[in-house]
Amino acid sequence: MPTLPNFPPFRTCQPDRWLPALLCGLLIALSGSAFIYLAALGIDNYSLNTLLGLLSLTLLLGANEKAWFVSGTLFGLFWFWWIGLSFIHYHMPWAIPFVVLAIAFVYGSIFWLIAKTAYRLQTFLSSALCPLPSLIVKSLGLFTLSYIHPLGFDWFKPELMFVESWLGIDKWHFALILAVLSITLARGTALALPLLLLAWEPVSASKISMPEHIVLVTTHTPVEEKWNRNLYTEQFERLLQTIDRAIDTNASLVVLPETVFPVYLRRTPSLMRALKTRARHINIVAGALYWDGKTPRNSTYIFTKKGSVRIANKVVLVPFGESNPLPDFLSDWVNRVFYDNAVDYRADAAVTDYTVDGVTYRNAICFEATSEKLYVDSPKNMIVLSNNGWFVPSVEPVLQRLLLQYYSRIYGTKILHSVNMAPSYIIVHGKVLYL
Repeated sequence: MPTLPNFPPFRTCQPDRWLPALLCGLLIALSGSAFIYLAALGIDNYSLNTLLGLLSLTLLLGANEKAWFVSGTLFGLFWFWWIGLSFIHYHMPWAIPFVVLAIAFVYGSIFWLIAKTAYRLQTFLSSALCPLPSLIVKSLGLFTLSYIHPLGFDWFKPELMFVESWLGIDKWHFALILAVLSITLARGTALALPLLLLAWEPVSASKISMPEHIVLVTTHTPVEEKWNRNLYTEQFERLLQTIDRAIDTNASLVVLPETVFPVYLRRTPSLMRALKTRARHINIVAGALYWDGKTPRNSTYIFTKKGSVRIANKVVLVPFGESNPLPDFLSDWVNRVFYDNAVDYRADAAVTDYTVDGVTYRNAICFEATSEKLYVDSPKNMIVLSNNGWFVPSVEPVLQRLLLQYYSRIYGTKILHSVNMAPSYIIVHGKVLYL
């Protein structure tokens, strides 16, 4: 029977001093974040991702409170440092380090709280010789982390590190992985490790292809140009020419990114006429703004060859970017100081499905496509429109893609993603084809 008598991880990653804790936390966070940066480099080595994910979780389960705080802080940093880049476009680059540190501290605090709870339980039960109670609490903490959404931001899912691996990413897969690693650490033996084979679920090796009748448009319009009214005429003409080229290829559907028309489209008659004219020859799905007379909405406009125009509004808004999650008295102050008294967008209450050429699609706009709410009833097809210009160059487009792969694998949803400032792609059962 293989044993690990001299190297039980739950002992080796419990430093009393901060320098060893920093090194331990760094190793945990690096191995648990590597899949993002490997994906950004175009490296999709499933074996490496599997090993690094298991290493990160093993070391984390065996670590003490100091190492958990460090690793949580670094997870927040490595996964979400790019959030601060949006402040460049608000002419507040000075705020970037404060935003990044605040995000890192939030996740560090959450991790510390989990580890501290585990330590208190271990002490209460006087189980110093048996680490299982502590490991159970830590495992439960890791399992529930994907349900903890600070200020509505739900992109941190520990099981995401296995999205491009040989292991499954359903909740029961992740629970099994944590249970096997906990037993291994508690017993100091590798006897339970073969049980990880029960979580074996590689992505299908079959090739995917883009439907010939659909054109997914990628645009390359920086944020400052996108919202510059002096450039609207040039931008809109270029987009109309793109639609014309799709018509020339005999495509039946062309999809353009989020707010590709950064105007209240129904209040822009000339542009509406131009799109309706082209919709006689091709179905058009495009992002634009909608004004209901009270508040603005981030919307998708669906023009069909049958002559109908449908508007599908966003249902999950970006925290701070579109809707302020703080209490009203703080929200008003933040909007006044940081966003020039901008009015928050309003979200629809329910998701929207629409049908084009007999195929039903779930509408999703950027951030909301990475929310569980959009996958109610397991939609077969989803069209996602995104504008990643706020966060490039960074790993944000890659992390967004990994999250879409995650939901595609779990719900079996085919995702068509049209993007500004990053490549467009299609995802089928977790597998990606860039266009």
